[in-house]
Amino acid sequence: LLWERARVRVLRADEMQDRVEKSRALRKDRTEAEDKLWQFLRNSHTGHKFRRQVPIGPYTVDFVCGKLKLVVEVDGGQHCENKSDERRTKFLNDHGYEVIRFWNNEVMDNVEGVVSTLTLALSHKRERGQKASPEAKGNK
Repeated sequence: LLWERARVRVLRADEMQDRVEKSRALRKDRTEAEDKLWQFLRNSHTGHKFRRQVPIGPYTVDFVCGKLKLVVEVDGGQHCENKSDERRTKFLNDHGYEVIRFWNNEVMDNVEGVVSTLTLALSHKRERGQKASPEAKGNK
């Protein structure tokens, strides 16, 4: 499904195929920093399942924990003060995703610190979700 202006439309078969091919290409052509972080995320160092190069609406995100709606982006210098990244983040936020960005050099120089930051963010999201959950279900 593709989100368009807060409504959903079904992708045509050729659009879906294009999205799948783009995601596959991005998974094969990842940066060294993305590859390094993926080694930690895929081996459950955070205690949560992550997927990589996932299409969400019109965008493809580097990593996502779908259960807690946390997107992780690993960016190079071309993303510094990038207006399209601001639109992308706003779109993701508007659809319930929290976005955390790390610079390539942060991942390369201190991947353990990045994973620690992610683990803490995931823990906070899980706690907020558990606190909100009974109210959402109407339980007290």
